[in-house]
Parts: sequence; C-alpha cells; structure tokens
Amino acid sequence: MGSFKRADRVADRIKEEIANLLLRQVRDPRIGSVTITGAKVSDDLRSARVYFVELGKDTCSDEVQAGLRKATGFLRRELGRRLQLRHVPELFFTYDPSFAYGSRIDTLLMEIRREEEANAPAD
Repeated sequence: MGSFKRADRVADRIKEEIANLLLRQVRDPRIGSVTITGAKVSDDLRSARVYFVELGKDTCSDEVQAGLRKATGFLRRELGRRLQLRHVPELFFTYDPSFAYGSRIDTLLMEIRREEEANAPAD
C-alpha cells in the first residue's frame, strides 16, 4: 500500500459520489448550483467534512445550507450503498471560501492589467 492514507482515499470517493448524486439525483432547486470542491475524512472514518461552493456567488446563502442539511440523510444512505463501508461517515457541509478568494484575485489582476493598458504610451 502507498503513502496515501485510507481516509484520503475514502474522502476522494465521497467527493466524487456526492458530486454525482447532487448532479443526477437530488432535485432540490436550492442546491442546483452547488459544486463539491473537496472532502476531508477523519482518520477513524466517522466524520467527513464536505467542502462546496455555490457557482457564481462569493458567499453561501442560508437556502443552500438548508438544502444540503435536508439532503444529508439521503446522501449518507446512497454513500452506504455505493462505498461499502462498515460505517458511513457523518457528513458536515462547509462553504469553501478559497474559490471566492481566487475570484477576487482574478478580478484585481484584470483591473491592474486594464490600468496598465490605459496608461501605456501609444506607439
């Protein structure tokens, strides 16, 4: 076995499966624009923190949080069927602020580029 911990492998599978389930089977319109960005599973595989963003938004709305909370039971049942784990981890959804941070950096870089182009001497 490699240096990749079992918890990391399980986290990768959870991320894949939840993204797939949200896309294909969860019909809640509140979470239609949610993208799963990562997952972190505790070493004992009892809990999983699932990171997400809402596309086109820099913050997370209360409706999205409520939709994810409502879908948690269904998602755990489906994970149990698909992952064949003795215990399906408790799911905790956490908004991933790194995407908003990256988006803000991109915006600032575009502004700097525009200013440089506007102030560049014409040939």
